[in-house]
Amino acid sequence: MVPIYDETHHRDGGFPYAVVFLIAANFVIFFMELINGSQWSLQYALVPDSVVHGVALWTIITAMFIHAGWLHILGNMIYLWVFGDELDADYMGSGRFIAFYFICGLAATVLQIAVDPTSKVPNLGASGAIAGVLGGFLLIFPHDKILTFFLVPIPIPVRLSAAILVGFWFLFQLASGLLSLGGSDDQGGVAYFAHVGGFLAGLALVKLFAEPRINSHAGGSP
Repeated sequence: MVPIYDETHHRDGGFPYAVVFLIAANFVIFFMELINGSQWSLQYALVPDSVVHGVALWTIITAMFIHAGWLHILGNMIYLWVFGDELDADYMGSGRFIAFYFICGLAATVLQIAVDPTSKVPNLGASGAIAGVLGGFLLIFPHDKILTFFLVPIPIPVRLSAAILVGFWFLFQLASGLLSLGGSDDQGGVAYFAHVGGFLAGLALVKLFAEPRINSHAGGSP
């Protein structure tokens, strides 16, 4: 599923500066990856076993900006744009959104490491932090209608509520993560528990980051 556009759109004139900055930063670093090669990229990826032993702790942050290819970064940035712009511009403001984003990314990393602290498989990508954005969006705007493309077997546009789309996404991540327990170390190349951890952090923390002017009546769209 590829979300394209939030058709409900609550924005009252604000601009999602933080989301635009994060997307731009991710693409700048991705182009640096293309120029410098995979070995350059891997030194900024997070390896759970190393972090547990206090090695390369800075990768907790840098790994959020490293991506494995065009599909990886495009998918992540589309989700960040569709679900992040409204939280940024209308609900939190850019400063709060940046803090929320990185805290969710940290929570994603913590759960992924906790599940397999001895793993030597590099973890990379913004998806843990973006999962937090999805969790926050689900809680605040559950009834928003999201134009979405199903890509298999052919692209089919559908309109789904955020509750259905994001809820299905989360259940898939949780089920895939649980099924991966006791299996291969790389979980098929996807850090499912990072997604779960980020999502749950987004659900738990989103209202704490609301702008004071709307904090008292934050809730889903009617």
